[in-house]
Amino acid sequence: MKLVNQIAIMPLIWAVVVPGYISAQDPSGKKPVTAAAAATSPADRELAAIRAKSQAFVEAFNKNDANAVAAHWTVDGEFIDDAGRRYSGREEIAQGYAGLFASIPNAQLRMAIDSLRLLSPSAALEEGTAVVEPSPAGATGVSRYTVVHVKVDGDWQMASVRDTWVETPPAEQSAADLEWLVGTWVAEERGNRTESHCRWMDNNRFLERKYTTTRFDGSQSTGIQLIGWNPLEGHVQSWDFSPDGGHAVGIWTPTEGGWQAEVTGFTGAGIPTAAVNILKRLDDNAYVWPSVRRRLGEISVPDTDEVILKRSPTP
Repeated sequence: MKLVNQIAIMPLIWAVVVPGYISAQDPSGKKPVTAAAAATSPADRELAAIRAKSQAFVEAFNKNDANAVAAHWTVDGEFIDDAGRRYSGREEIAQGYAGLFASIPNAQLRMAIDSLRLLSPSAALEEGTAVVEPSPAGATGVSRYTVVHVKVDGDWQMASVRDTWVETPPAEQSAADLEWLVGTWVAEERGNRTESHCRWMDNNRFLERKYTTTRFDGSQSTGIQLIGWNPLEGHVQSWDFSPDGGHAVGIWTPTEGGWQAEVTGFTGAGIPTAAVNILKRLDDNAYVWPSVRRRLGEISVPDTDEVILKRSPTP
């Protein structure tokens, strides 16, 4: 939730080729999967409401509106930043964020919720990772956060937030096998075209992939994926951010000739998603990406076809 050293990391949707996203529509295009079909229990609805509040927090942050950010806390809420500074009450919290926005103009926040569970009908615990761009000077890490949510007069608010700074090694030392992804890639499948751009960012700590998918009807969607090293668990990890406010976290493991990513997340409506995405490198200029074992809520979604992405020549 990040202040000062702050990089609050909180998520792609390539209907066919992007890691982490599962379309809410059957691949045949015939049967949309509704939120009601995927999540109907009272607990699911409460968790979806909390995720919606977390997304609203991100939106307020990205508008650099300190008062709107602070309004997500309870009146006497507490925030401890990753430098150990304590802010009590909405007024102090708003002042802290105002200072952050003054020092980092147009600061933008991305958050990935790693876990969210109800402790009681009126309390919940959220844990995740967060990143702010542009990165504060000298920042070479990520922020892990813990939030205690409480329900006040029917509204979920944050009672306590604590950030912990985690140093990360340069990605070229921990995820060097992904260096070849840097560049522009294009995939065309059934009248849909996806173009992605991959580059190093944050002093070579993360790979950033931005994509645009143009469907056969001319409509477009965009999204972002960050790939880097998780120093706490010792593996490559991805954070995916989709246009509907959804996000996903992927755990990457090397395989013969490529990588496999086990991805879990939520749509913008709060529906859980899961998939195993497989990246198989064909050569320096092409790779294959199928997605298997996909789920949307309690519903199994068919595997995608194998899609070949080809490197686009540099202009």
